[in-house]
Amino acid sequence: MPKLPGRVLFGAAYYHEYQPSPRLEKDLDLMREAHFSVIRVGESVWSTWEPEDGVFDLEWLRPVLDGAHERGIAVVLGTPTYALPPWLARAYPEINADRRTGQPVGWGVRQEMDYTHPAFLFHAERVIRRIVAHYAGHPAVIGYQVDNEPGIELFHNRGVFQRFVDHVRRTYGSVEEINERWGLTYWSHRLSTWADLWTPDANGQPQYDLAWRRFQASLTTDFIGWQADIVREYAREDQFVTTCIAYSRPTVRDDDLTRRLDVTAGNPYYRMQDGLALPDTAPASGGWASTGTWALFQAADRMYSSRQEPFLVTETNAQAIGPSFVNEPAYDGQWRQAAWALVSRGARMIEYWHWHTLHYGTETYWGGILPHSQEPGRVHRQLAALGAELERAGELVAGLTPDADVALVYSADTKWAMEHQPILRTADGRGDKRSYHAVFDAFYRGAFDAGLQSGIVHPSQLFAEDPGTFAARRPVLVAAGLLVAGDDELRWLEAYAAAGGHLVLGIRTGYGDEEVRARTEAKPAFLSEAAGLFYDEFSTLERPLPVLAPDGSPLRLPEGARGTGWADGVQVADAEILALYEHPHFCRWPAVTSREHGAGRVTYVGTVPDAALASAVLRWAAPVADDGWRPAAETQTVTGATAANGTRLRFLHNWAWLPSTFRLPVPCRDVLTGTPLPAETELTLGPWDVRILAERSPAGA
Repeated sequence: MPKLPGRVLFGAAYYHEYQPSPRLEKDLDLMREAHFSVIRVGESVWSTWEPEDGVFDLEWLRPVLDGAHERGIAVVLGTPTYALPPWLARAYPEINADRRTGQPVGWGVRQEMDYTHPAFLFHAERVIRRIVAHYAGHPAVIGYQVDNEPGIELFHNRGVFQRFVDHVRRTYGSVEEINERWGLTYWSHRLSTWADLWTPDANGQPQYDLAWRRFQASLTTDFIGWQADIVREYAREDQFVTTCIAYSRPTVRDDDLTRRLDVTAGNPYYRMQDGLALPDTAPASGGWASTGTWALFQAADRMYSSRQEPFLVTETNAQAIGPSFVNEPAYDGQWRQAAWALVSRGARMIEYWHWHTLHYGTETYWGGILPHSQEPGRVHRQLAALGAELERAGELVAGLTPDADVALVYSADTKWAMEHQPILRTADGRGDKRSYHAVFDAFYRGAFDAGLQSGIVHPSQLFAEDPGTFAARRPVLVAAGLLVAGDDELRWLEAYAAAGGHLVLGIRTGYGDEEVRARTEAKPAFLSEAAGLFYDEFSTLERPLPVLAPDGSPLRLPEGARGTGWADGVQVADAEILALYEHPHFCRWPAVTSREHGAGRVTYVGTVPDAALASAVLRWAAPVADDGWRPAAETQTVTGATAANGTRLRFLHNWAWLPSTFRLPVPCRDVLTGTPLPAETELTLGPWDVRILAERSPAGA
């Protein structure tokens, strides 16, 4: 990987071409006042780069790059392939993406094209080569962002479907094999020839759907990798190549996608104001903008997990982010808090979307650092102070390795399978397409509420490692909702526990195979004996059920702890019952059990735990020695990370209006002021405040 700058990069997306009047010098001077070290440019305006077919205008960006370089501001140059010029849409209407077979998306937004179509690829390659060749030698350019938030559409175009047929033919080899693997005897779907394979529009078969979703993700991965390879033909050795990922996009498998890149980059957007308050009482929400402090940390941990290494933030909230009816600019201090939270989990760049609020277009009210008046105000002042802090902190906080008390398995295959066949219901009784996230998020938030730090790992990363080695490195592993898993993967989980790990299982883990077929083995398959239980029935829950800990249970359940959404009919063989439902019927089935297995333990949670139940389970499963680095108030988070030079860093946040205090357990140095702080120093954290501390050795180094 090309070497990134030594400090955390700080800046914004900058579109001088969108400004209603020329003001390049003023903008760049204001950026320097805000301690900017990077801007992102060029990715949204193909029609400016190439106003007509084969007619290129490449020099319009040079003054921006020259001016940035004069001020010591680096540039990430984007390829404009996500926003088509009208002349291309007019010349090749067939490249419009079909959301259903024969039903094009239409034109007028962005990313409306089938990016596998040869005509699109021809023109995309041509413009990429012209732009990158023109500017690769510019000293301001430190890297490239290819495309922008890829994976927004599932393509139903005829050519894509024919490629899918070829793909499954190569994957399965024969119609007999696909009939067997997909269970196509059901409802008379057996194929006699590949020409029998139907289009996915009305498909109801889950095995077909999972293959279709995997294929669509491979198209996105291949498209981004193809662009990256073209750019590398021109890029200097010191320039990186990435794309910015919106993790909720339907055709993104981020661990595969980022293998083709030099560094992960993502776009975490979040609700500001009371959406960041602790204690958090807001319900979890889906979509592109998260709600809750725990969800902000989860977004960072998802980005770190893509390559299991530090990452770039290419977009995050500048002002109010969202449609014209959602306007929630941050309270004073919240930009600073969020940025340091992302840095604490491995961010090597904090870049805002965007510099100036647009005066026209779809995102007119997606606020930038400068308001519509273009005069610097509160946002600029707050971010300028943050930029100065990052500058003072320097290399110490760049490329941190975050602590992780708990590891959680994240499965894209399972997410897709549960979108097709949800296991949970929404409030109005429909299938909840976010079922997998409801399960996964329950445990992530439980760990967060327990004051634990989490690391997220993909199956492709987890099962490639020796289970004993992983158990030594990550002694607590949560595998909840892992519906899609092969035999060897489930055996790996059993071996992890036998080797000394504490394996926390959740509903649906070990229920399906790699084709999402229901297994014939006792559930959870290959783990039933290790867990000391089995189940052969389960129930959705109309309403949450209170749970209680029987006498002798090591769980310390807070009042109001509940199981939600689902209950497995757990039959205990020789497991210890840790929690029971308070209900005349469901009381026969334990909510939480545990059993020693080999050198480790398997704990089974047979429901979707609410935050109170999940935090109680994980607080017990991952007992962290009280070294003094624990939140001292319910409004605080305390996180740790290790710097590249081995320094232990601590990040203390106060997510509330009321101040709180924290007593230092060891001598520290305030990273931002350089002030030495003896052990037992009582720090005061003001409203929406954060302190960054470096632990000092006993000798005071």
